[in-house]
Amino acid sequence: MPYGRIYGGQVLAQSVVAASRTVGEDRPIHSMHGYFLRPGNAAQGLTFSVDRLRDGRSFSARRTQAFQDGVPIFSMIASFQTQDDGVEHAVPAPGVPGPDDLPDPLAEGTSSRRRLRDSPIELRHVPGSLYTDVPAERQPHQAVWLRTRREMPEDPLVHRAALAYLSDMTIQESILRAHGLTWYSPGLNVASLDHAMWWHRPARADEWLLYVQESPTARGGRGLANGRIYTRDGLLVASVAQEVMVRVPSEG
Repeated sequence: MPYGRIYGGQVLAQSVVAASRTVGEDRPIHSMHGYFLRPGNAAQGLTFSVDRLRDGRSFSARRTQAFQDGVPIFSMIASFQTQDDGVEHAVPAPGVPGPDDLPDPLAEGTSSRRRLRDSPIELRHVPGSLYTDVPAERQPHQAVWLRTRREMPEDPLVHRAALAYLSDMTIQESILRAHGLTWYSPGLNVASLDHAMWWHRPARADEWLLYVQESPTARGGRGLANGRIYTRDGLLVASVAQEVMVRVPSEG
């Protein structure tokens, strides 16, 4: 990340793994709620602490904190559940162009190419990305196809953690689009404040996933963003909510 910060999705994903290692494989994570407390320093290591809050017949709860220099930079509570049957429905995926029909952002401006070339994640925006061009229309929503660039192990926990990693990526952009901003708008300061995620169904992070995002509101230097993640064949696999600090210089 710029300025030597740790990408928040990395800390989130590692916290998911740390908590999951204290629960049996028959109880996968189904939800988490966390707060980004301080920016992480990418030049330093992380220490994870897991508290066992509850182990019931069907559900378990864990609190995980990520530390640097003896202080927490991220704190979350996660819930785990044994596989169970029940009612089932899902909001269908919107009709958008497929990833093969969209431009590769690596073909855009030099600065965005340099940033994305080393990323482990491949992205395709609907409409175009916010790395260079100001959005043609101010609208508080977008969709992004994304996947890991390389094939991942078969371990379901690895894919659940990778999905958490992906969930912190681009969701802030629905707020930026609503105000005609790009990642390179002068003076823009964006930081994730908190993050909530619900895993509904299994999915592979190394296959194309559609991340549908919208922002219902922004006020007081904060914006709220919601997201839904679908498989390429339209299966809803996760839901996300995040509040974001968004600061722009005052005009005049």
